Amino acid sequence: MVPNDLKEVISNGVETSTQSINQLTMEEQTSQDDGGVQITCFSEVSNEVTLHFQIIRLQKQIYAWIGCNSAKFGYLYAAAPTRPSNTVSVTSLIGGASDNTGSGVARRLVLKTGLNIILACDIPKNSPMLEADAEKRLVQKLISLGYTKPKM
Repeated sequence: MVPNDLKEVISNGVETSTQSINQLTMEEQTSQDDGGVQITCFSEVSNEVTLHFQIIRLQKQIYAWIGCNSAKFGYLYAAAPTRPSNTVSVTSLIGGASDNTGSGVARRLVLKTGLNIILACDIPKNSPMLEADAEKRLVQKLISLGYTKPKM
């Protein structure tokens, strides 16, 4: 039989460890240099899958990376607004094609930010719900950082 004091110590230790793990998983790191470059890294768990994000904000461009359960680079896309119409051009720089996971995300990020987007994406191709959740979390972070253009 375990004394009540020992049960309380064990219970508090487990609770503290769980809080530390959750904080580590959701912890965000942000740094900025004098040149105006701001780097934000964070991870979130979604449907038992860990999504990793890195956002690098340059003067007129955003580089974003989305990783799924690993630190693999994935496919690389470039997207930019075109003139005079309000459309977006997307191209695959490394691997993939314009119909792969990531190209649609890059296109929608340009529409939300009005900036050039370079997106590296390592999300499995046949996971539309995971892609949508990753995009949602990335857009939420971009909004909270003030990187999106105001709605008219």
